Amino acid sequence: MKSFSESYKEAGVDITAGYKAVELMKSHIAKTLTKGAMSDIGGFGGLFELDLTGINKPVLVSGTDGVGTKLKMAFLMDKHDTVGIDCVAMCVNDIICCGAKPLFFLDYIAVGKNYPEKVAKIVKGVAEGCVQSGAALIGGETAEMPGFYPVDEYDLAGFSVGVVDKDKVLNNKTIKEGDVIVALKSSGVHSNGFSLVRKVFDVENANIKTPIAELSGKSIGETLLTPTKIYVKSALKVFDKITVKAVSHITGGGFYENIPRSLPHGFSAKIERDAVDVLPIFDLIAKTGSIAERDMFNTFNMGVGMIMVVNKEDADKTVEILNANGEDAYVLGEIVKGDEGVIIC
Repeated sequence: MKSFSESYKEAGVDITAGYKAVELMKSHIAKTLTKGAMSDIGGFGGLFELDLTGINKPVLVSGTDGVGTKLKMAFLMDKHDTVGIDCVAMCVNDIICCGAKPLFFLDYIAVGKNYPEKVAKIVKGVAEGCVQSGAALIGGETAEMPGFYPVDEYDLAGFSVGVVDKDKVLNNKTIKEGDVIVALKSSGVHSNGFSLVRKVFDVENANIKTPIAELSGKSIGETLLTPTKIYVKSALKVFDKITVKAVSHITGGGFYENIPRSLPHGFSAKIERDAVDVLPIFDLIAKTGSIAERDMFNTFNMGVGMIMVVNKEDADKTVEILNANGEDAYVLGEIVKGDEGVIIC
């Protein structure tokens, strides 16, 4: 006998909708399963068998994050199949900053009302993010919470675990003056700063679906929903051949907050302003909102989603490897002595 409660349904929670959502998402989840994934969706825990071949001292690295108020854009555009990529990206891009390879991912979706087809679209995006990062989607939770969320809205968060050999954890203590900073281009605003973005464009009241010349004919809504770039596979290719000293994932807080997090005391990042390949969306945000450049670099990625610090003699090879693996990479600046954190000049 299948589980069903008429009383629970009258209170706003439809158990059968949850079952249908799980069935609809199974085909997407199947695309993510890697060798270590052991469990079927629907159990009480996600199982993953560790393959420690070539790893002498395994260290687990975890990351958790959500999509934030970028979800408001998904609601306004009624497009729900890409925010899952953002959710995965915000976790796995953090994990690789330690030199680790993501192993698996779990998501958490809280909805005002469970519309199975919508939930399946969300999970489709999560699955795509997992495929892009090589992580298995081994579990998750969909919580129907009537009265807590509006019926057409939801929240989305996730959690990932990776592994790295202790001897290969990135060591910023080897950073020295003259080391080179390599930039990995972003795909757009990614998933940070959207409280400011939404205010600047007044997205709840403006027509965000009209094509804009400055955005190559795309609308503001379409441009802002561009998924966060996932750098895992290209970064791992670099780690295999180059001694990378530090990696920074440029998220909320922009250059000024995130780059210093990966630098040791006594060293700063000197960024060549003219070298920064600023994407058109950031120029439009600054112009529309009359936002000072200092604030832009302290809020957004400005077209740089990640940076790597390498020896000067390894810089060209690093850029070459990244570009050969689908990135748009270039030299952004260098490491200098000092405690300024970030110097943009």
